[in-house]
Amino acid sequence: GDAPAAGSSRGAAGDRILRLRAEAYEAAELAAALRADGPGSGRYASRGTHSVTRASDREAEKNSKRATKRALTAFHEARKAGALTESDEAFLGAQLGVRDGGGSAAERRLRDEEAMLYGMSRGLDGMDSRQIQGMRSNLAAEGTREYNDMNSRGLPRGTEREVCSGYEKVVIPAPVRDKSLLRSRIDLDEAMGADSDERAAFEGTKSLNPMQSAVFESAFTTRENLLVCAPTGAGKTNVAMLTVTAHLRDVGLIGKSGYDSDGLGELSIGQKIVYIAPMKALAQEVVEKFSSKLKCLGIIVRELTGDMQLSRAEAEAANILVTTPEKWDVVTRKGGDGSLGSTCGLLIIDEVHLLADERGAVIESVVARLHRFVESSQRNVRIVGLSATLPNYEDVAKFLRVDKRKGLFFFGPEHRPVPLQQTFIGVTSGGNRFQREKKMDDVCYEVVSDALRQGYQCMVFVHSRKGTGTTARALAERAAFEGELDALFTGDSEENEARAKYADRAEKSRNKELREHFRNGMGVHHAGMLRNDRRLTEQMFNDGAIVVLCCTATLAWGINLPAHTVVIKGTDVYMPEKGKNVDLSILDVQQIFGRAGRPQFDTSGDATLITSHDAMARYLDKLVRSTPIESNFIKQLADHLNAEVVAGTVTNIREAVEWIRYTYLHVRMCKNPLAYGVSSVQHESDPTLRKRSEELAIEAAKLLDERKMVRFNPESGNLAVTNMGRVASHFYIRNQSVATFNEMMEQKRDYATDADLLHIMCCADEFENLRVRPEELDEVDKIKKESCPLETLAPVEEFSGKCSVLLQAYISKARVTSFTLISDTNYIASNAGRVARALFEMSLKGGNAPAALKFLRLAKSIDNRFWWFQTPLRAFENELKKNVFVALEDHRTAKGRGGGQYTTFERALSLLEMDPDEVGQLCHCFRDGKLIKKHVRYLPKVDVSVSVQPITKSTLRFRIDLSPNWTWSPRYHGGAEGFWLWVEDSENRRTYHSEYVLFSRRNHPEDKALEVIVPLFDPMPSQYYIRIVSDSWVGCESLIPVSFQHVLVNGLGSPTFFTNLFDLTPLPVQALNDTR
Repeated sequence: GDAPAAGSSRGAAGDRILRLRAEAYEAAELAAALRADGPGSGRYASRGTHSVTRASDREAEKNSKRATKRALTAFHEARKAGALTESDEAFLGAQLGVRDGGGSAAERRLRDEEAMLYGMSRGLDGMDSRQIQGMRSNLAAEGTREYNDMNSRGLPRGTEREVCSGYEKVVIPAPVRDKSLLRSRIDLDEAMGADSDERAAFEGTKSLNPMQSAVFESAFTTRENLLVCAPTGAGKTNVAMLTVTAHLRDVGLIGKSGYDSDGLGELSIGQKIVYIAPMKALAQEVVEKFSSKLKCLGIIVRELTGDMQLSRAEAEAANILVTTPEKWDVVTRKGGDGSLGSTCGLLIIDEVHLLADERGAVIESVVARLHRFVESSQRNVRIVGLSATLPNYEDVAKFLRVDKRKGLFFFGPEHRPVPLQQTFIGVTSGGNRFQREKKMDDVCYEVVSDALRQGYQCMVFVHSRKGTGTTARALAERAAFEGELDALFTGDSEENEARAKYADRAEKSRNKELREHFRNGMGVHHAGMLRNDRRLTEQMFNDGAIVVLCCTATLAWGINLPAHTVVIKGTDVYMPEKGKNVDLSILDVQQIFGRAGRPQFDTSGDATLITSHDAMARYLDKLVRSTPIESNFIKQLADHLNAEVVAGTVTNIREAVEWIRYTYLHVRMCKNPLAYGVSSVQHESDPTLRKRSEELAIEAAKLLDERKMVRFNPESGNLAVTNMGRVASHFYIRNQSVATFNEMMEQKRDYATDADLLHIMCCADEFENLRVRPEELDEVDKIKKESCPLETLAPVEEFSGKCSVLLQAYISKARVTSFTLISDTNYIASNAGRVARALFEMSLKGGNAPAALKFLRLAKSIDNRFWWFQTPLRAFENELKKNVFVALEDHRTAKGRGGGQYTTFERALSLLEMDPDEVGQLCHCFRDGKLIKKHVRYLPKVDVSVSVQPITKSTLRFRIDLSPNWTWSPRYHGGAEGFWLWVEDSENRRTYHSEYVLFSRRNHPEDKALEVIVPLFDPMPSQYYIRIVSDSWVGCESLIPVSFQHVLVNGLGSPTFFTNLFDLTPLPVQALNDTR
């Protein structure tokens, strides 16, 4: 009975011997091949004049040593098991340089000779039939360039490598789609009903693609949280539309609410849908797309971003809000019942893989806040995450609270509508940067021209705004040199109807680069261009008027504008916080590659990455071994903790630890503790990492306390909000900026000029990334000389100096010509108003009256683009002639620009006391006297009367009556006008009371009465001042002195002023004998 077992045992032993022998030979051959391929092998010596120096020589040497080590291990194991004959040992020993085979020197010499003879004779003659068969099965087809490192790297079969002059190229073929493995398509008429409201939202779509069909059940018939990971172009927008229509149906806005499988009542679900897009450009595209599809159902879609401000009524009326992560973070910070955030019932987050980006911390904050809100309020809010393919999608699903069995969907590259061929080119030539750049331009031209010859359009992605124009010029110069500019790029204008159609519009553009590149059949696209120019460029490329588009990565994340061929030229991206170039992230590479191939026209797409040789190896490695996306939350933990403290959701360290547990940071910290400063010993003793979370919370709390943003008690762990923290949270100001403001304001506490305060604002961390470029300095100096009324206190070579000059140029409406300066000016203008408002509120709440007034003036000037020492009638620039402003400003009684008391408001109001003819004569507009007076009456003026009553020796009661005294115009004043009112002491330069007063159109011109209690100090000052300043109209402000001459407070402190208090026994209420 034991014979078969013994036989099988002997067979297994024999197999093991054969396997060990084969492994020893394979390992030795691989080691020999790597040595032959190594830097010292002289492999490229025979390539004539074009010798290629590999940038990865050291890496190759390391690989060779590792392979030799593995081969030696395999050799010793095989010899120990008796798997090698003497001839085998001799041959392998010679290959590996082994000289310890034992025996005498004569025996070793004999073995060496035998090994040499064996090596010479070993070939097809020396092989048995099994070895020959094995060799033939491993041979690739004749003429192949298949990448021999394919198996060790894990790259797909069919990957080819080619070494050319000055660069190496690796081509990864497009995957073959096996349609039989894909989900069958769902017919929408059958699934939704041909006449249903839900079906109307998908007009023009007959059926869902395989990816959308797989998700349909979970997206449309349940309220499960979803995470859908799919390649770019797979159709994730339609998945979002499925969840949108399902939500609208569930809350009763469309169709019949018959799918409510969870039995959720209407009240438990918020009505509003919020779609978070990563960029403003993408938000605009989503609004257009959703509006066109849902218009027939009466659904209102609105954009809520930095570019598009909505009134509260408009935001509440919208059914769908499309916003950016930062904007929604600000909205939800000001939470509470009835707030916009509390009305959300469906939150869709597009491009969730941005968690790995700097801005990922904002998404973490928003989602963590939502999870806590859902738990505390017991409301049902659905979260839908849409993402590119992620290596650690399960971690993201856990963070979003997605049920892995019901709501997690991952789709591979086979779901791309157009198969993608990827090419990686590593430039090896040249020791200096200039030579490398030149080679990259040459290689880029080869790829682009090859695509154009086949009749395809091409997009070239670079990593700086300036680089777009430089690359387009380099391509045009090379094409002209090769004599191919007309044939490939511009073509015959008469034949190209689209080119003829756009010729006039392109030539009329103010953008010099747009005109220049259009003539060469190319375009540039980046965030620094004006929105109209960007839109025109997109339309021209879409219609085929231009064949090459040089752009920045903004286009890959933002607009859906595909091309057959996509090229990434260079992978060095400057990171200001590190002060150096870093590799373009693999997520960005995949996002850009996703733009290759147009589903409606192409059967395949081509994507090429051109980089340095050593970077190419890193990208190939990342492509195979996808690195999990990590959290960036720790860097911004202090700012987000401050926001929670201000909102009242975190009041101590224990609650802060709980809050951190809702973030993606906590998910990844548990999975990859070493990356977040947690040792393996710490992780073993504290698996939930509560201790590490507590350390992070305490660290952030101490930082905030140091910067006066919260009050932290280390003993009790309690956290209390401060005015500084509240303002920073509401205006989205970073804690680094607050630290800068605290320090600089303290230095200027006694007295600060307008120039001082402008300089403080320009030192904000928000402007730190402004790079000063040498080629801009001449123009910046010219602007400083001609358009800056305030002194610039920092050199223009520093970011704060440049910021000050460009901001003053923006307010003065100076003409800026440089492309990069226009872009920087737009960035400064979009942030400066917010920073100035924050500084105003910080100064006002800190009691610094002069600084508060100057910051408010600056904020209004930024919003309206004219100075507070100019006439307030400039608000009507489109209605009144320029002569009016010049005349009034010539007669202003200010002591000088940027200093002294400004009386421009009183000067404008004095025109009301003149006849129209006198006004016309004064303003050099003889026929416009009536028109000028009419517009002066629109300026918001408030008449103030005050009565003072002493309460005690150290407190006074002010009764303030406010009378609005202007003509209300809905065009200029809207529905309400706001004013800031504060009581200040001119001697101590402090505010003792401040409040915001709102006058509404409905109640105009009703008076308002305020009662204010203010402190009084010994010795009693002669007077206080009440200042009332318009919140939005530049220059509209009044100062009212309140005299204390007739206020008697001396008797208030005497004992006879108050009646004596008798010590009586209290009586019960019944003693009153009153039935009430």
